[in-house]
Parts: sequence; structure tokens; C-alpha cells
Amino acid sequence: MRKLLFAVLITSVFAAVPATAQVSVAFNTRSVSIGINVGTYPQLALIPGYPVYYAPRLSANYFFYDGMYWVYDGENWYTSAWYDGPWDVVEPVAVPVYILRVPVRYYRRPPPYFQAWVVSEPPRWGEHWGRSWEERRIGWDRWDRGAVPAPAPLPVYQQQYSGNSYPQQITQQVVIQEQHYHYRPREAVAQQAYQRLESRAAAGGGQASAPPQGQPQPARAPQARPAQPTPTPQAQREQQRAQQQAEQAQRTQQQSRERETQQAQQTQRAQQQARERETQQTQRAQQQAQQAEREHAQQQAQQQRQSEQAQRAQQQSRERETQQTQRAQQQAQQAEREHAQHQAQQQRQSEQAQRAQQQTQQREAQRAQQQAQPRQAQPPEHAQQQAQREREQRAQQGKGEPPKEQQGG
Repeated sequence: MRKLLFAVLITSVFAAVPATAQVSVAFNTRSVSIGINVGTYPQLALIPGYPVYYAPRLSANYFFYDGMYWVYDGENWYTSAWYDGPWDVVEPVAVPVYILRVPVRYYRRPPPYFQAWVVSEPPRWGEHWGRSWEERRIGWDRWDRGAVPAPAPLPVYQQQYSGNSYPQQITQQVVIQEQHYHYRPREAVAQQAYQRLESRAAAGGGQASAPPQGQPQPARAPQARPAQPTPTPQAQREQQRAQQQAEQAQRTQQQSRERETQQAQQTQRAQQQARERETQQTQRAQQQAQQAEREHAQQQAQQQRQSEQAQRAQQQSRERETQQTQRAQQQAQQAEREHAQHQAQQQRQSEQAQRAQQQTQQREAQRAQQQAQPRQAQPPEHAQQQAQREREQRAQQGKGEPPKEQQGG
């Protein structure tokens, strides 16, 4: 029911204001106006690469940018100088570009239509708010990431104001902020929000609505304030307490910055150490891979050498077997030749013995025939020659050689 009344109220406001003007509507009841109630100062974390903080522990789309808090409820943007309001609704065409550029993943309570969008990119505001908005905000999603402005300092002095001590009136908020927070915003809508707060405080400060916002206005010159009455002792004590609280807040802020610096340095050292470990691990992995490759190559070379040695041994074994076979064949052939020669010699000797036996038999037959015939007278020379031949034949027969006439014949 509350959301329905809130939507009706917003619709009536937009219907009464031109499209080119920025809308500013304040609500007396903060928890009902935007649907969240931040009881204590929230923990804020800087979004990497953006001058915007977000609240990781809140279940809301809660941001801090340019000295102002920003909340998106799924339909409208709201802004406030204090962490728990009062909140002013901001027309879509007036929302700062760096708020629009925050990636989807940093919306802790994204609306259902965010689900189809890439979490590392900004929401597609043109699809949600239509062509008219897109035409008026051309180039909002294109920027030089190397020229991102520095983030505004966090108003940590607000940590000491929570629960019953939270300033409910605009006048109180402006006075405390002027004492502790001297940052001046860059964005037109944030400048106008500051001016509205100052105007309300100067007018007696409540939570009334400011007039419509137009183009960025230049900073106003400080106006002379009417003389204030002499403060009472109680007011002086309150002022002293406020000053002490301001000093304490400054010290707290300084300590917080020092802790953040130390944490950033520790993070950088941890990142550097992690990079060095990764580099060392990569180098060791590369060295191990190279060593494994060398060992594999050596193993392959050794296997190749062993294979070659085995092949040479097989070749030598085959050569030895071939040589042995050849020698055996040669020896067999030599033995066959020697056997053939021996047989031929024996055959020659047998033939010679047969011829000698035949010659002996022939001579004996001739002698016997000669003895049987009467001897005729022979000349002396012929008789001597005949006697010489007989002597030679007998000598040769004694040696086992055939007679000369048989050798020649």
C-alpha cells in the first residue's frame, strides 16, 4: 500500500513539472519514502576504476559519489547529503554519468530487468527509460577511462550520528556538515542539492521541497548573515562538545585514511608477492618442462643408440655366419678337390703299376722267345748297345720306374 501511494505521488509530481526540469521532492518519513532504513553509517567500498563507492553489506542499490549518497529502488534515483536522508528524487536525465556507468554487479538489489544484462557493464538505461532519455543523454556510456576524476572523500564524521543522535532537521545537518566536511561537488545536480540544503537552512530549515532544477548554476557568493545573539553557557558547552566531536571525527578520518593507505600498501605488496610467486612458479614449470624434454630427448637418443648397436650386432652376426658358411663351403670344396686329386693319383699309380706289370710280362715273354730262338751273330757295337739297354732296364725295374722306351712311347 505504501509503495502504491508513493508511486501515485511521484506520478503526480512528474505530470506537473516540464520534462526538461530536474525534479526535487522531499519526504518527511525517510523509511517510507525509499523503502530502506539505514540505521548506522554504512561500510563503503570504492569500485575499481570508478570514482564511486558502493555499500557491499546493504541489501540496497546504495552508492556515494561527488559528496552525495545515491539510492536506486528499481524505478527512481534518490540523493541525500546524509547517509539516511532525507532523500530527494532525481529525474533520470539529471543522474550523474558516473552513477549511470556503475556495472550491474555492484547493484546489491538489482531489479528483475537487470538479469538479462552483462554484470561487468552498466545497465542499459536507454532500454529502460526510452528513446527520449537516450537522445538527451547521448554519450553517457563513452568516456576516457584514463581521465576518471578522483573520488570524493567519505564523510566519515557521520559515523558518530546514529539512532537518536541522527540529525533530523536540515538545519542541523547543514551546520554539522559545514563544520566537518569541506568538499564541494563537481556535478550540477550535486551542487544544486548543496544549494537547496543551504537555502533551507537559511530559511529556517525543514524538509520542504526545493524549486525545480534547471541548468548548472554557478556557486553563489557568501551572503552576510544577521547578527546572532550571544550564546548561553549551555550553548557554548554544546558548541565545545561539537568542536571536540569534530576534532575527534577529523582524527578518526585521518586514522581511517592511514589505515586505508596501509591496507592499500599491504594489498599492493601482497599482489606484488603473488605476481612474483606466479612468475617463479611459471619459471619453475618451464624449467621442469625443459628438463623433461631434455630427459625425453636423451632417452630417445639412448634408445636410438641401443637400436643401432643391436642392428650392428645383428649385421655382424649375419656377416660372421656368412663368413663361416663360406669358409665351410671352401673347406668342403678343398676337401673334395684333395679327395679327387688323391683318387686321381691313386688311379695313376694303379695304371702305372698295371703298365709296369704288362711291360714286365712282355719283356719276359720276349726274353723267353729270344731264348727259344737260336742266337744269331750280331756286330760287336750292336751287342754292346743291347747289353747297355738291358742293364738300364734292370736298373729301372729295381727302382719301380718303367723303361725309357715305354715312357717315351
